[in-house]
Order: sequence, then C-alpha cells, then structure tokens
Amino acid sequence: MPLIRIEILKGKDASYKKTLLDTVHDALAAAIGIPDWDRFQRLYELEPECFERAPEKTDHFTMIEITMFPGRTKAQKARIFEEITKELYTRLGINNGDVFIVIQEPPNENWGLAGKQRE
Repeated sequence: MPLIRIEILKGKDASYKKTLLDTVHDALAAAIGIPDWDRFQRLYELEPECFERAPEKTDHFTMIEITMFPGRTKAQKARIFEEITKELYTRLGINNGDVFIVIQEPPNENWGLAGKQRE
C-alpha cells in the first residue's frame, strides 16, 4: 500500500495528469507487484512561485514521494526508480533529469489502518 504524492507545476491538462497518475501506478505494479486497486495517489499542482527547483530543471519537473511499508530490498527500490523514470519518459516525454523520487519507509508501528496499528 504505497502512498504517492506527486508535485508538478500548475497548467497541465486533465489528460496529462491522468497519464501521470497511471504511469506512476503502472511502474510500481511492474517494479514491486502492487495490485491495480492499490491507488492511493495525490497530485499537487503548484504555482511557479511556490515550486523552487534548480535552474536547469524544465517546466516538466516532477517530484514524487513514495511512502510505503518497510522491507523492500535495495534492488526493488532501484527498480522503482528505473521503472517510473523510464515510463514517464516513454509516455509523457519527461526527461530523466526532471524526475526526483524519494522513498520513505516509516516503521510499521507508525501506520494506522482501519483504526488498528500495523504490526
């Protein structure tokens, strides 16, 4: 159950945004086998004055935060990075240098699901 937060510059159309969400989900399915129903994604569009980035980044700069249960191997995480970046380029033409991904893995006791602490 990864939780996904994607941040982009404001101004993309609905088709672009849907493709972006589908691409990240499909890449996670390919990389770590999440099921189709497991879509806990949020897309934030920011005004240019609220989204600082390095000068060499384009208007397609995309930041992705993935919060998931701990336990994935280093190789699985590398596959996540590779699949997302590859598919964003293939489907939306976003260059690798415009993709920034971070994975966060809070301990199980910090997850609450249906009113229960995960063990």
